[in-house]
Amino acid sequence: MLSLLKIKNIALIDSLEIEFGNGLNLLTGETGSGKSIIVDSLGALTGDRVSSDLIKEGENAARIEGLFSVRTNKTLQEICDESGVEIDDAVEIEMIVRRELSLSGKNRIFVNNQLVTQSFLKSISVFLVDIHGQGEHAALFNPASHLEMLDEYAKLKDLRQKVSEAHRHWSVTKTELGMLEKNEAEKLQLLDILRFQVAEIKKFQLEPGDEEKLEEEKKLLNNVEKLSSLSEDAYSLLYENTESTVATLEKALRKIEELAQYDMKFDEYLEGLKSAQALIEDLSYTTRDFRSHLEFSPERLEEIERRLAEISRLTRKYGGTVESVLAHLHESEERLENIETAELREAELNAKVKMLRSEYVKVASELHGERVRAAVKFADEIEGNLKAVALEKARFEIRVDAPEKDQLESEGSSVGFTAKGFDRVEYYFSANVGESPKPLAKVASGGEASRLMLILKTTAKTHEREKTAVFDEIDAGIGGRVAEAVGLKLKELANTQQVLCVTHQPQVASKADRHFVVEKAVLKDRTSIGVRELNAAEQVEEVARMLAGERITDAARENAREMLSAVNRS
Repeated sequence: MLSLLKIKNIALIDSLEIEFGNGLNLLTGETGSGKSIIVDSLGALTGDRVSSDLIKEGENAARIEGLFSVRTNKTLQEICDESGVEIDDAVEIEMIVRRELSLSGKNRIFVNNQLVTQSFLKSISVFLVDIHGQGEHAALFNPASHLEMLDEYAKLKDLRQKVSEAHRHWSVTKTELGMLEKNEAEKLQLLDILRFQVAEIKKFQLEPGDEEKLEEEKKLLNNVEKLSSLSEDAYSLLYENTESTVATLEKALRKIEELAQYDMKFDEYLEGLKSAQALIEDLSYTTRDFRSHLEFSPERLEEIERRLAEISRLTRKYGGTVESVLAHLHESEERLENIETAELREAELNAKVKMLRSEYVKVASELHGERVRAAVKFADEIEGNLKAVALEKARFEIRVDAPEKDQLESEGSSVGFTAKGFDRVEYYFSANVGESPKPLAKVASGGEASRLMLILKTTAKTHEREKTAVFDEIDAGIGGRVAEAVGLKLKELANTQQVLCVTHQPQVASKADRHFVVEKAVLKDRTSIGVRELNAAEQVEEVARMLAGERITDAARENAREMLSAVNRS
């Protein structure tokens, strides 16, 4: 339930705050007074896209904020946990949703003061509010929306997920099979290319790090003379000379050992000196051995240059590094093996496609059966509820068409197979006696569509009472007795869930539990929009205005009182 809505610096709104309550909450006002701005603002809190163009002229930022009371469930908890949004474990919690707009384009969304994404807001909006407007009539006439509405009514989410998974497995395997069945000439051409590339790379027996090792050896060969001189000098200084480092260090060590006999503090240096002596001796032998193995070989240098040139050519051709060349080799060998064993793989895939198609048909047929059963029940409920909105003679049918049995059994047929099943669902409607039902788009007038939309929406979601239902001028194009019937239906719905309704119909407005009027005013050459809740006397005046127009008569006031008292009596 929506308890509080705050809007600041949106369009013509400076600042307003509306406290909504249980039951039927009505918004009325003159045409162009700003009712749609309030509904659009509420839509922004359900994840609708908003632009910085909505910011009131002369302001740099705007804010929309809503306080919702939400009944928690496992799905909502999982969505919040995945996004790191903390919510209480209570049965019913409060959620504060806030959207902040900025002229700089840095628009932000917060849920319970935690920064979230628009996609997260969209995902939790299904637990907050449903907004139904005149623009949905186009969707109502689209058969694609009929299937979604039927499945929502029948609670087929889990079964549809199974169908979607079965379709995905079948489709992926079928695509793989199609790739294997490509033109034979293309297959042979690819075989030649892959075989050449594999042989070319294997010829050089590359290993990771080859290039670095060869560069290091090349560097040694190009500097043999210098390295020989350096190692010889180092060996002489460290070990061979009379006054070498080893000889000098040995003498120093003997002196320190003598000193240690007189003063214990020299003991702690002895181990370090001995380690240094061992290290220098080891380094001496290493430089001696290094010098003895140095040998300049023009042949080896030429061989290294040639191999480095080949590695450079291969890396330029296959990705830039030795590792990428080896990765290409691995991939090419796998592709080669797949193609060379294509006939065997093709037979396996054919059997797998057949099995997966059978599994898809089985689960999609189960979904079809559930839809057929639900369609009869749903249509009966819709037809019964249409009487409540002055469509007593209307007939409503839901037709669920599926492929013929022989098409489902034919392995080569997949017409109509989708991730949502193989059904085509369409609503048929007739408002008049003697006329057979026809596709909805061909027969429903604007007023009939409004009423039908109300009934469809309220009937399809009979088990979602904790959400707020918003109807934005869904009663447009009707009046008189029909408007009275729509008002009664909204009132009935409001007995079990919170309803917000924008209306121009006095028959609907008279049913309000809380009545708000939206007004436009000009102050200091600036237009602003305000909202105030009406008391009993003000409600009479507003309903009278809606009945009589700009000039309110005593008769209109009396008529308004009668309409309001009739609701109270009922």
